[in-house]
Amino acid sequence: MKLLSKKEDKKTEKEKVEERREEILAKGRKFKYPFQWTRHRIVVNTILIALVVFAMIFVGGWLALYRIGMTDELLFNITKVVPLSVASVDGEPVRFSDYLMFYRSSMTSIERQSGSQFDENSFNELRAEYKRSALTEAEKYAYATKLARELDITVSPEEVATEFDRHLKIGGVDRSEEGFIKIIKDNFGLDKSEYERMLYLTLIKAKVEMEIDKTANQTAAQVESILASNGNDYQAVVDQLGDKIIYEETGGLVDSKNIDGGRASEAMKLEPDQSSGRFVSMNGDGYYFVKLINKTDTEVNFVSIKVPFTEFAKQFEGLKADGKISEYINLTAEDTTE
Repeated sequence: MKLLSKKEDKKTEKEKVEERREEILAKGRKFKYPFQWTRHRIVVNTILIALVVFAMIFVGGWLALYRIGMTDELLFNITKVVPLSVASVDGEPVRFSDYLMFYRSSMTSIERQSGSQFDENSFNELRAEYKRSALTEAEKYAYATKLARELDITVSPEEVATEFDRHLKIGGVDRSEEGFIKIIKDNFGLDKSEYERMLYLTLIKAKVEMEIDKTANQTAAQVESILASNGNDYQAVVDQLGDKIIYEETGGLVDSKNIDGGRASEAMKLEPDQSSGRFVSMNGDGYYFVKLINKTDTEVNFVSIKVPFTEFAKQFEGLKADGKISEYINLTAEDTTE
């Protein structure tokens, strides 16, 4: 004991302070490390729970979209953020959001206008029909997007804005943007961004059609030549070109707001016996020529010639025949869930 005391006495004050400090730290570690281990466990458990929840959401969403075939607004909004594919056309992914956009816009119109006229079985059959139509439409636009990229064809935001403004004034009515958005929301369930997406797809497909359809371009040039040589005699065009074109008459005055590809609104700009010249239909499926017969402030009487686009449809059907369209949802199964 005396020897130990002597050794203690020989220690400097600094050494004694360091020893005391180490004793205190050693006692503190008994409390520190168990707490660190607990915190580490909490973090690990939290991550595991988050992964499980994410997996459940992922599996649930996958089942809802790809197996059950649900089309509600929540899933629609998810597909607008997450780039999910509903099909593939010649290697080009088909956006799930586009498919749901076309389907929901069609069904909203049916439900609001005449949904009550159908019994449950008939309504389910109608839904299945519109799902098929919406998926095919989305596939066509995906293929048009692919061709546009290959042909270096683009549609600018300014072109979409111009087309949007043109739709505001369909039928000669200068609608407010707010009023027009309410109309498309009430009738088609679309907001402005979704409607602009539809306009973009329509414009890109129309540009592609005009670029690849040499036959339609040649026929339209023939129509222009014939009309220029005979004083806008549309019947003479029919006699010369036959089934290369589609000739129509209104048979009398019709509403200038007619949804007819833009013909009525174009005719309203003309004077009697004046011809419009070539313009692309609003749904981008061909060229129109319109000749005004007569009009009032709200109605119009005209004849029209349509030069339909056919090349794009031929190519698309060729892809189907060659098995180059893959669909990731089953539209043949009975679907009663919304």
